[in-house]
Order: sequence, then C-alpha cells, then structure tokens
Amino acid sequence: MLTISNLSFYFGGRPIFDGANLQIKPKDKIGLIGLNGMGKSTLLRLIVGEYQPDAGNISKAGDCSIGFLNQDLLSYQTQDSILAVAMQAFERENYLQIEIDKVLHEMEVNYRDELVDKLGHLQEEFDHLGGYTIQSKAEEILEGLGFKTEELHKPLKEFSGGWRMRVMLAKLLLQKPALLLLDEPTNHLDLPSIQWVEKYILNYENSVIVVSHDREFLDNVCNTTVEVTGAKLVSYSGNYSYYVEEKALRSEIQKGAYENQQAQIRQTERFIERFKAKATKARQVQSRVKALNRLDLIDDVIDATARVHFKFKFGVNPGRNVFSLENVSKSYGEKVILKNTTAIIERGDKIALIGANGKGKSTLLRIIAGDENVEGERKLGHNVNFSFFAQHQMESLHMEETLLEELKYADGGKSDTELRSVLGCFLFNGEDVFKKIKVLSGGEKSRVALAKVLISEANFLLLDEPTNHLDMQSVNILIQALDQYEGTYVVVSHDRHFVSQVANKIWYIEDYQIKEYPGTYDEFEQWQEDNKKSITNAPQPSVNTSSQNVKKVDAPANKPIANANTIKKLEREVAEIEAKITELERQMALLEGKLADPAVFTDNHALQRTNSDYELVKMDLKQKNDLWEAKMLELEG
Repeated sequence: MLTISNLSFYFGGRPIFDGANLQIKPKDKIGLIGLNGMGKSTLLRLIVGEYQPDAGNISKAGDCSIGFLNQDLLSYQTQDSILAVAMQAFERENYLQIEIDKVLHEMEVNYRDELVDKLGHLQEEFDHLGGYTIQSKAEEILEGLGFKTEELHKPLKEFSGGWRMRVMLAKLLLQKPALLLLDEPTNHLDLPSIQWVEKYILNYENSVIVVSHDREFLDNVCNTTVEVTGAKLVSYSGNYSYYVEEKALRSEIQKGAYENQQAQIRQTERFIERFKAKATKARQVQSRVKALNRLDLIDDVIDATARVHFKFKFGVNPGRNVFSLENVSKSYGEKVILKNTTAIIERGDKIALIGANGKGKSTLLRIIAGDENVEGERKLGHNVNFSFFAQHQMESLHMEETLLEELKYADGGKSDTELRSVLGCFLFNGEDVFKKIKVLSGGEKSRVALAKVLISEANFLLLDEPTNHLDMQSVNILIQALDQYEGTYVVVSHDRHFVSQVANKIWYIEDYQIKEYPGTYDEFEQWQEDNKKSITNAPQPSVNTSSQNVKKVDAPANKPIANANTIKKLEREVAEIEAKITELERQMALLEGKLADPAVFTDNHALQRTNSDYELVKMDLKQKNDLWEAKMLELEG
C-alpha cells in the first residue's frame, strides 16, 4: 500500500533518516516509537508530502488516501458547530445534499420531468452513500470522544485546544482514509475517551500509524512496532510489550556479536603490531590489514534506558494526617463539582486521581493547594510543606534564565554539581544546562518544571498531568523518581501504565463525592471488571405479558459472582481495616488522656493542637468503621 525505500532526510546538516526502509501493508496497525527529536513526527510529514526527502522515495498506491492528525490542528477555529465541522468529512454526501435542496427548491416554482429525474438520481446516490445516516454517525463519534449531546451544536471556537483536537480526530475517523496517521492522539483525551478510541482503531478496517508515549494504548491497538533509531526504521512484528522483549533479545545477540568482533579486531591488531617489522611476515601482515579494512563493523548496543537515583530530603516530616476535607462543596454557578464530601490523605499515601474530563480532578487539586474557595473545612496537616506541578507552571518558568539558574529558584541550597546531577537525570547533559529556557521545547520545559518540584524538599506533592509532553524515557525517569520519593502525593494522569506504577490508592469523583479504592490501579480495574460482570450476569426481571395487564416483577439485587480469589481478597481487606481501626482506637485513647491532662488543658496552644489531632483521628476512625461495615456486607453477600 505504501513503501518507504532508502529514505534520507537532513535537518540542519544532521541526518534524521539515512537509508531508512519501511513497508506499510493494508490493515497494519503500527506504533511509531523513539526518543523525542529522533524524527517520528518528521516521518509522518514526509509521508503526507509536507516535507520532501533528500534521497530515496515514498511510493503509495493510487487509491491510498491519507488522513493526518497533528498538533498544528489545535489552532484551527471557526464559528461552525462542532457537529458541522465533523460532518465536513462527508464531502460527496454534503455536495449531494446541497444539490438535492436546490432541485427541490426549483421544483416548487418550476416543476419539470427532467428535475424529477435529476432528483431521483441524486437521491439514489445519496442513499447509496449512506447520506441519511451521516449525522447520526458524526454524533456517535463525537459523543464517544467525550462531547455531551447538548454541546454538539456549539461553535468550535468556544472550545479549548484539546477539545478542538477531538473534533478534528472525529472528522478524520469519519473520513476513513486508507492510511490514518495519528500524532499523539491521547494527549488531549481523558481515560474513557482513550478507551473508546482504542476500540475504534481495533475495529478500523484500514491501516493506522500512531505516534504515542502511552504504552498501554500502543499495547492495545498495535500489531507492529517501528522504532526510529540511528536514522533508521527498525520493525518489530508485535505490540509495545513484544517490542520490549524482542529488543532485549536482539540487543543481547548484537552485544555478543560486537564483543566477539572486538576481540577479533584486538587479536588482529596485536598480530599486525608484533610482526609488521618482520619481512618474513609481510604478506600475512598485509592480509590482516586488508581484512580489517574490509570488516563490516558491528555497532555496540546503546542502552537508552535511563536509570536515576534521587536523594530526596525533607526539612521536616509531616504528621500522620497530611490533609483532610470535611463536608466540602464546590460549584461554578449551576455546575456542581463536589457536594458535602469528606476525604483524608495520610502520610505515605500515593494517590492517583482518575476519571473523565469535566469531573473536577484539576479543581480538586487546586482545592487541596488552597487555590479554590470552598464551602466546608479544608485542613492542611502538621508540618506539611507541599509543591504543586500544573501545566501552567511551564509558563511561569523564567525564559531568560539558563536551566541551571532556573533550578536555583526551587532550592538555593544545592551546589551547581548537585543541580547538574539532577538535570542529568532529566536528560539534560553537558552544555545543555547553560541553554536558556526560552529555546526549549514543550517537553523539555515540562522536564525542567518537574525537576524543580522534585528538588523543592516538599513532603507533599500535587502533580497535574505530569506525563504530558514527556517521551517514554522521561516518563520512566519520573516513575523511578516517585518510587524513591518517601513523601506523599496526589497525581492526576490518564496514562494507565504510569498510574499503575506509582499509585497505592485510587481516587475518583462520582455523584459529587470523592470515592477511594484502597489498592493499585490494576486491582481497581479488576474490581471494576468484576462489578460489570456481576451486573451483566445478574438475573433479569421476569415479565407477565397476559392480555389483561403487564406487571413487572422486581429483579433481585445484583450480587457479585463470588470466587475464592474475591473472598480471600475481601477477607484480607477486612483484616487490614480492623488492624487500622485498632490502631486508631489506641490513638484516640492516648489523645483523650492528653486532653484530660492539666498541663495540656491549661496550655492553649497545646490544647488546640491536641484537639485538632483528636478530631482528625476521630474522622479517620469513622471512615474506617464505615469502610469495614461496607466490606463485611460485601463479604457476607
């Protein structure tokens, strides 16, 4: 369908591609991967003809139509409704509709047989193309991408860049090109929309090339992985997980071949050096020299997996309860975000806040940070020092400063050597540290902002979409850094691999309440899947359909299908909750004793602090008792 042969392309004298080859077959689902700056987006632009190769060629079949979703589309604006923009995909159908309307209008004033014939032909083609269903198709895709029905007739211009990108994606999907090129399609999607796009691409009858740093997305949609490395295109016949295993195997083989060749070269060079002065060995020496010159050198394996070690230090350690909300409500006009919700963050919690866009995740982070006014009580714990990373913080970087100078704003106590070490962990090496912030890409600025947060000595981090604009290597660095971080954090992210690696609790907002799942993301997904299966497999209501009346019999309550693993897991969770309740009751008794102590009772500052700790433990105990009761009911069920 499309063949890339001996492709070479240079940018500023640097080879982006040098003799690269790739064949794209019908129904291929290709994940295009590689470090930032290696040429992934450049390859897509070469395929669509925006760039011209310096050598080699890109040939495609005559009927190979191409659709290209790229970040440039973020700037597209119009007063047309998002439904109308999406329906621009149906060029022929829209043309026929206009012609049909013209004929119908003309027939109202000048009815003629030839107009009837023309109308018949137009309507026949329109019907054959499915013209009567194009609006419903567009509505289905837009709603699958997260738009509400009442939003479909709003002008595109009213939506943010991320939502406009979704409309352009919908338009491309409706066009159904033979080759669909997607450059970071998940950057502006929430988790439900990402999962919807995954299903759509899996069922897409044509070919797809997708550039993404979302490992799970690539695993779920791709049957081929192509790595851009060393100015070449290296293919692996499987998804991303297959690529990781296969590359490790290939690297091991290549490493062995490289070391064997190097040993052979050293042996040959020693022979040449030893006998080059002996006339009797002249022929053998010359033979060895020629053999070395003819040798096709094997490259050494470059390990692109960055391993980092952070030395985190806190000025002070926080108390047991880092943060709490009690009966908190938040709304914007008629839009309710939270209503009388309560939550506690304990020391050591690694919380991932997940869910669809518009549910209030970023709002909740701002509430925790104190940047939003709320009804109810918001309380930061004792000795808590927090740092907040959000996308707008990239804009607050000092554009005229160097990277090294910028990090000093976060912590003036570290030496230049220590700061350079931190920047090295975030892939800024050598002279990079003297670059000015203004010349960095979006991903590089994001890495600098993250580095500032991580060296701030905060014992509580708030991270809003920290993996946006990061390549896989940078995401891996962030995962390693958070794994070594001994403080507490709340992270908002739609990157499922990232969340599965960094979280020990899951928060989500449902019915205006903060809900908590006390486990990892993988366990949370399994729990959701089990719930869906239990609902699907529950007995359905029986219906009496006699001619006299129709009476519905209430269905029995949905009960989960119990199995040994589920029961064991529930029993383990109940035991863990009971242990926490015992500990909290012990703390309550100690605090009650303190409150009765005259030394505390007569010290107003000590009394306030002890009373505050008592109320937090009391609230925590109530939550744990409620959770224990719910788990016991679930276990008995």
